[in-house]
Amino acid sequence: MTDKLTHFNDQDRARMVDVTAKKVTFRTATAQGQIHMQTTTLQRIEDGQIKKGDVLAVAQVAGIMAAKRTSEMIPMCHLIPLTGVDIHFHNNGQDTITAEATVKTKHVTGVEIEALLVVQIALLTIYDMCKAMDRGMVISDVHLVEKDGGKSGHFIFDQQSK
Repeated sequence: MTDKLTHFNDQDRARMVDVTAKKVTFRTATAQGQIHMQTTTLQRIEDGQIKKGDVLAVAQVAGIMAAKRTSEMIPMCHLIPLTGVDIHFHNNGQDTITAEATVKTKHVTGVEIEALLVVQIALLTIYDMCKAMDRGMVISDVHLVEKDGGKSGHFIFDQQSK
């Protein structure tokens, strides 16, 4: 890999990359991750038996809120006007919930970090809401699934190269 790192200035100090000259294009990114838990925890989530409320509804809102605040949490991230954020949850019927988030914009830089943050915050929210009954939950496999738009073009995660 010979790509020059762009987040450093001529004094080798961190900087926010200048995107002034870049063209506005449609950009999208999808990320996913999992949270593993006890079977009884997943069953209680599905049955609406968590005292703090509807776990997945709260996780959905938390993820969307996180997307809108990404630049406040990730120092070199640009403030991006988002045009869409969607999160889907799937479970394996036993002990795992998968969160998948898609973030969209029409802007000069991509939304990969926003999509990754959405997944992390949604999964952390699930943990927070269920920790009283299951502190052994594990968040794993958070990764970019696909991104499109911009100079670097289309990317699809290759499970084989993991």
